[in-house]
Amino acid sequence: MLTGALIFLVQTVCGLFVVTLLLRFYLQWARAPHRNPISDFLHALTDFMVRPARRLIPGLWGLDLATLLLAWLLQFIELLIVLQIQGFALQLPAALLLSLVLLVKTFLYIAMVAVFVQALLSLLSPHSPAMPLLNAMTRPMLRVFQRRIPPVGNFDLSPLFVLVIIQLLLMLPVAWLEMTVPRLF
Repeated sequence: MLTGALIFLVQTVCGLFVVTLLLRFYLQWARAPHRNPISDFLHALTDFMVRPARRLIPGLWGLDLATLLLAWLLQFIELLIVLQIQGFALQLPAALLLSLVLLVKTFLYIAMVAVFVQALLSLLSPHSPAMPLLNAMTRPMLRVFQRRIPPVGNFDLSPLFVLVIIQLLLMLPVAWLEMTVPRLF
């Protein structure tokens, strides 16, 4: 009972920081507007880690690799702590690879939620203050389908296609890697 509570606490704290770091990276990658309450919150919550890491880890092609590497490191630490509490021993290469797979999985869930909320708000409240941020977050994914698939009855079907592809990515390669990686080492 105590181990379950401890695992829950570790996964909650580390998971929230991983999500905030990934959101910070995702907003930068998607070129979302910088001055909004969500970006301000993410920067305030993660600056104590990201600023020192930026001195050691350079950016690449305008992307903040320090934030992404910190998210991966935090996911790795969470995985090691949880496995240690459960009494399992996972070798370092397997733990690094599995934490990378879990990071990709979290990134895909963030993208899925962003597309779903953006599609829902576009129907219910298209002039919501959150729409510019959500549009910026989903534009890189939706644009691919919006160029090829015309609106049907003035209804954009591109979020549906993006959600199906993200779900397939979660079901096939990510799930296969999650099952295979621990057995490799």
